[in-house]
Amino acid sequence: MLPAMKRTLVLFALVFPLAAARADLIPRKILFGNPEKAGPEISPDGKLLAYLAPEKGVLNVWIRTLGKDDDHVVTSDKKRGIRQYFWQPDSQHILYRQDQDGDENWHIYQTELATKITRDLTPFAGIQARVEYVDWEHPNEILVGINVRNPQLHDVYKVDLRTGALTMDTQNPGDVADFGVDNQMRVRMAQVATPDGGIEIRTREGAKAAWKTLVKWGPEESGDGALGFTPNDKSLLISTSVDANAARLVEIELASKRQKVIAEDKDYDAGVVMEHPKTHKLEAVSFNRDRLEWQAIDKGVGADLEALKKVHDGEVTVVSRDLADKTWVVSFVVDDGPVWWYLWDRTGKKATPLFSNQPALEKYKLAKMQPVTFPAKDGLNIHAYLTLPPGSQGKKVPLVLNVHGGPWARDTWGYRPEAQWLANRGYAVLQINYRGSTGYGKKYLHAGDREWAGKMQQDLLDGKAWAIAQGHVDPKKVCIYGGSYGGYATLVGVTFTPDAFACGVDIVGPSNILTLLKSIPPYWKPLVSIFESRVGKMSEEEFLKSRSPLFKANAIKVPLMIAQGASDPRVKQAESDQIVAAMRKNGKAVEYIVFPDEGHGFARPENRLKFYAAAEGFLARYLGGKADPPAADEKVDALRK
Repeated sequence: MLPAMKRTLVLFALVFPLAAARADLIPRKILFGNPEKAGPEISPDGKLLAYLAPEKGVLNVWIRTLGKDDDHVVTSDKKRGIRQYFWQPDSQHILYRQDQDGDENWHIYQTELATKITRDLTPFAGIQARVEYVDWEHPNEILVGINVRNPQLHDVYKVDLRTGALTMDTQNPGDVADFGVDNQMRVRMAQVATPDGGIEIRTREGAKAAWKTLVKWGPEESGDGALGFTPNDKSLLISTSVDANAARLVEIELASKRQKVIAEDKDYDAGVVMEHPKTHKLEAVSFNRDRLEWQAIDKGVGADLEALKKVHDGEVTVVSRDLADKTWVVSFVVDDGPVWWYLWDRTGKKATPLFSNQPALEKYKLAKMQPVTFPAKDGLNIHAYLTLPPGSQGKKVPLVLNVHGGPWARDTWGYRPEAQWLANRGYAVLQINYRGSTGYGKKYLHAGDREWAGKMQQDLLDGKAWAIAQGHVDPKKVCIYGGSYGGYATLVGVTFTPDAFACGVDIVGPSNILTLLKSIPPYWKPLVSIFESRVGKMSEEEFLKSRSPLFKANAIKVPLMIAQGASDPRVKQAESDQIVAAMRKNGKAVEYIVFPDEGHGFARPENRLKFYAAAEGFLARYLGGKADPPAADEKVDALRK
């Protein structure tokens, strides 16, 4: 099993999970409430299926025996809901992570299926834990990273899953952002963000051996770095753009440092890797072009992936496999319907449907998402996705420019609740992968360096102009909308270009880059050099101020809505408070909503419904789209500040 080392550097990525009414409107509860079922995972022994489903309105883990209808809930979260879980190798326990009110101080929990007893495996106050290694050959142990010794650094601990005892395995030497574990459960890789914003990968022979540099590259490159060890533990798989434009999947032999390219595309970064659950053999790698595509390394897996294309429309992903590799859980993602999951019998080449995440969506007409490209002002070809309201072709409709977070992330094709919500209410939706977005190679990524509020923002304006030129959009009714970096882009849009948009919606967006960088979580210290390389150095105070919308708040002319989580550790509430205060000091009106039990985004469905009801009314007032008034439990009056 490849260790969980592929942690893309996404500072402000914001994902809204699947969260009445006029007959022509899809109810907000279907779009933004809890899914009916989601996230299925087969047990290692192939006998059980776990999945997420609501229990008294809160997402919890449910279990069923394959071939039976004995579904029952085993976890008992009562507030935020469980969103990430996985099987313990013994097939008798579920492990999951949870924080408090969105503070991202994750703890790792274990639930025994037979008794439903849950315990905290990382019971320290104020820490953040992350899973480093889980493998079938070590059913009673896992490795976790915990920053209990130093809030800025994660050390690796071994957890005895029978007793809960924790033992220090590897102490962080002071600069490691990520550790990697070989197939014998030995910590043998360390990934470091260098002072100039580059990456250094170190390896060692064993726990008592010295760390040695395997490979190193500067800030001009891209890629996720180390992904994991090969089955014989003699080589490392890495994602890197060295000697290429886009990040390639490369195998490096540790002893000789010889490199072999496994998979590449000149324009698109190599993505997720697929491996055998028992032998750890590499079997396929993904490339997210306009849509997700798989390149098979193993012929047998390639034949299965081809056969699966005939089962159901959409993008195919193998999300779970039993240890014998006889049964797969496969997802199918389309742009105009719910996500479907199937069981795939590899021996019989037979697919059996499990469920979709939102069956109620099937009765509504959803919009198609179209990949598009347009030239930026300086000639760079910009990638984007356009969603038009069904039946609106040939008409000029209002546009919502929906800006993704990160910014080192990207929008992708598929079912997107926000895009469907907006299209259903009568808006065109343009989702732009502006320069600085990931997935399109290092030239595209680094074209965004030091361009916050600069060329990254110009790409958004160029996209708006392109959509208007296509005849899709009413040029007087364009709103800029986004979360995290997308919220920052919203604030930049209404301050730096006050006449460009009819309104703005900012969700947990930073308003002052200086205060943002000063307040980042302590455990991101090893990554500060990357932020300084791509955004600007803390010492460049005037430059950072010049790119911060707070100092142009008096220029705002259009209606603005701001939503914030009080527990947000990434973009603290002060970022929203200070621009709201500046606007009100200048006599500018702003709708400000603060959720006391949320962090960087809205995890609780009741909070999502409140936010989207408020945003729906806001957009209808200033763009003229359709809206349902908020239900009694969707009102935000008590949350306004």
